[in-house]
Amino acid sequence: MDDTLKRLLDAEVRAEQLAQEAERAQERVIQQAMEDARRAEERFRASIPELHRGQIDKADERAMQTVAELRRRYDERHIQLRDMAEQREDDALESAFALLIDTSL
Repeated sequence: MDDTLKRLLDAEVRAEQLAQEAERAQERVIQQAMEDARRAEERFRASIPELHRGQIDKADERAMQTVAELRRRYDERHIQLRDMAEQREDDALESAFALLIDTSL
């Protein structure tokens, strides 16, 4: 019986040791996971300025394209208005000369 009790006590001690080792291993896994998450967060936070720069660069590019398009449209409209003004000027000059030359008045 003493032998059986001794084996049971030894088995209980081994089981307790295994349980403690499993708890330590679990704690190491948890700590490693937390450290990995912390590093990933640090990498993400470090990349935020680059992400902002990328977005700002894209916005600048779109703004420059919009400005270029507006300038092109403005130049086209300016040419149209200039042509219309020249045509009206020619018509006005012709009418003025016709009035000056008209002897029926």
